[in-house]
Amino acid sequence: MKTEQFHHANQFLLTDDDGNEYLQSYQTIVCKIDKTGKIYLDPKHNCSKTTSKHVSLYLGEDTKTRLKKIKSGEYILTNLN
Repeated sequence: MKTEQFHHANQFLLTDDDGNEYLQSYQTIVCKIDKTGKIYLDPKHNCSKTTSKHVSLYLGEDTKTRLKKIKSGEYILTNLN
């Protein structure tokens, strides 16, 4: 597993041996992009304003766009922890 710091001291990007990438906020995985590009979000850990800001930065979009993609099924809500 490869780890690098992302944007803030307590935010990390993790890449596993299969090529999946994860955004970790403190000790919690909040987002996963699998090797095919499919995006998964943990619904229990994307609610704080700060975490939402970091997920938006990671995905390169605003919260409103992310919520539309969740509603449409483009992004999948699943337990990542």
